[in-house]
Amino acid sequence: MKIRVVSSRDEIPKIDSNENVIHFAFRPSNKDIFSLVKRCPNVEVIQIPSSYRSTLSKSIEMFLDMQNIKLIEGDVWGHRKDINEYYSIPPAVVDKIKELKSEGKSNEDIADKLSREGKMNKEMLKYVLSKEQLNQ
Repeated sequence: MKIRVVSSRDEIPKIDSNENVIHFAFRPSNKDIFSLVKRCPNVEVIQIPSSYRSTLSKSIEMFLDMQNIKLIEGDVWGHRKDINEYYSIPPAVVDKIKELKSEGKSNEDIADKLSREGKMNKEMLKYVLSKEQLNQ
């Protein structure tokens, strides 16, 4: 699974309209979020750093909720935008998820364990776990 990293508002008009998961690496305004949702009608998740979360208005949170877009706090650690515009979920994390699922662990237990190990943000892990390719 890939997360499209957007590091400036100038990138929003250039984003592929089929993107599903977006990480804002800058402090987005309401207008930036509206522009993104208009550009990418199939977006399912928007991730923003925790420090930016408190600056979002209640109205934009309600808008995202009405559009069934999940707002997640978190970062994409170690990602270099100058090398790749996407952050890929590390294969080791996917392998660990599959291993824990085969042991019969619940999605909640897997998300708890991997978030404690520092692999990823718990909410993003829950989203990853909900995707069909991991449920097979």
